[in-house]
Amino acid sequence: MFLRFTLRVMSDRIDAIEEKLAHLERAMAQISDVVARQQKELDRALDRNQRLMDKLASLESDLGTSATAHEKPPHY
Repeated sequence: MFLRFTLRVMSDRIDAIEEKLAHLERAMAQISDVVARQQKELDRALDRNQRLMDKLASLESDLGTSATAHEKPPHY
């Protein structure tokens, strides 16, 4: 009798642990998907930022050259 009770309790505990594990595995998979999506978004944002920085540097370079081309030399 005691052995059957103990086995039933152990079985119930194992079932509960397996159920919790299943929920944790699902949550971990969802979190993994979110992290992967966020990494892609971060990579795109960093790439866009780099392109904008390059474009800004190019515009600043062009403005610096054109601005000095129209200035009078210092001896005038």
